[in-house]
Parts: sequence; C-alpha cells; structure tokens
Amino acid sequence: MEKVVIATKNKGKLAELEAPLKELGFAVETLPSDYPEIAENGASFEENALIKARFVAKDLNCIAIADDSGIAVDALGGEPGIYSARYANDYVLLEGETKDEANNRKLLEKMKDVPEEKRSCAFHCAMAVVFPDGKELVAHKTWEGRLLFAGRGQNGFGYDPLFLDEELNMTGAEMEKSVKMQRSHRAKALAAVIEAFRSLKR
Repeated sequence: MEKVVIATKNKGKLAELEAPLKELGFAVETLPSDYPEIAENGASFEENALIKARFVAKDLNCIAIADDSGIAVDALGGEPGIYSARYANDYVLLEGETKDEANNRKLLEKMKDVPEEKRSCAFHCAMAVVFPDGKELVAHKTWEGRLLFAGRGQNGFGYDPLFLDEELNMTGAEMEKSVKMQRSHRAKALAAVIEAFRSLKR
C-alpha cells in the first residue's frame, strides 16, 4: 500500500483529509509530533504549500500533501491571509486562551467598527501534492462568507466560529463534518487533488 504523508501536525486538518485518501487505497500518515518545523516563508498560499510538500516528499521519500490556508478579510485588505495561523503572535495569551482564540480575538478587535455590510471575507486553501519523482500539482480553492461580530458553534477549528456561510446561515463551527466537507475551501481543494489521484490510478 502506497504511503501518503500529510505534512501537518494539525489534527483538525488530518481529520478532514484522511478518509478520502484511505478510500483510494493509500496508507495515510501525518507528521510525528517531534518533526522539525518547516519555515513557511513564501509570499502566497501556493508557495507555502509547495515549500512544505517538497520538503517532506524529499525528506521521507514519499508522496506528500501540504496545504496552506487562511482567511482573507476584504475590509482589512486581505488580512490576515498567509499569516492567519500566526496572526496574534504579537498578543499575550489570556489565561486559558488557545492560539486559535487569540487569533480570533485580534481579528474581532481590528474589525470592531466595521459594519455588517462590509464584513465580507473568504477562506483560501492551496493544496500541494509532491511525488518522490518530482511531479507536482497545486489546487487553490476559496469559500466565500461574512465575518461575524462574535463566534458561534463548537465544531471546527481556527476561524470557523467567526466565518458565516451566508447560504446556509451557519458558521464553519456550527456545521457537522459532513456538511463542512461539501462546502469548505479545504474540501474543494481536496476534491481537486483526489480527482488527480484517481487519474493517476486509471
């Protein structure tokens, strides 16, 4: 069984990506907890995804999948964008606060005076696949929505509680996993990647 390593330690991402790949017959693994951090110094979601996937594919001699994703808020000129995961690195964590919660707190503070009609935003996901022979592919997909004034829901991770899918009137954190996997930026990018894998197996 051919191995695919998902270049992340994020269990939320692994949960979203693992099942479709296993259905295609791949043995799916994630990076061990002590794997060195890979510097994401690209200027775009695509560059960062490729940096991670190339590193892991070469280091572990396997198929590697990496994604770089984040939220871009129109009123902030696209912030936090590629800095989504480390947006609040300049903040001191409150007692009991997680990094995700600090990122959400900073974003809400920066958007506190922006009216509802100007709170459009989109999740972005660039997903890169790098094969041991050097073959590469990248899929970039988006999920359009609106930023709320306060979080809703207990599911998901990252900025999901603040992101409203206006068509369903639900946040990413209110959706069941099966619903989110039909709507999200990462689900759309994964669908494109899975189709590419299916083409390789034909």
